Amino acid sequence: MRGSLIAWTAAAAVFAAGAASADTLHFSTGLKGADEVPAHAVPGTGKVRAELNTTTKVFSYKVTYSGLTGPATMAHFHGPAGPGVNAPPVVPVPGSSLANPMSGTATLTDAQIADLEAGKWYFNIHTAANPGGEIRGQVMAAH
Repeated sequence: MRGSLIAWTAAAAVFAAGAASADTLHFSTGLKGADEVPAHAVPGTGKVRAELNTTTKVFSYKVTYSGLTGPATMAHFHGPAGPGVNAPPVVPVPGSSLANPMSGTATLTDAQIADLEAGKWYFNIHTAANPGGEIRGQVMAAH
């Protein structure tokens, strides 16, 4: 009896750990001018790291960047769009959060989650010299 209780407790712990990790999806991208539409020959680069809690639908992100032609004037997650295609913003970075590193959260809709999981979101940072976007990257699932 005691052996089966221990086995059941161990199995429950493994299941609970698996379920907890399944609730968080990770995403990332690199940012560069060559991925903008149209492409820019700029020295700036950046990285996006993000995660989605699939239970609460809360999307959290952190963006680091360097080498821009000037201060960031805007930054957004855009979608739905594949590489080389422009789309409207879906999650804007608040103006008060544009300094490096940028971070924030947003609660997503089911449609936004589907587009994000399908790789149909990109992130870009805008500057005065490149008001349409200076550096960009397609947001993909990170493994």
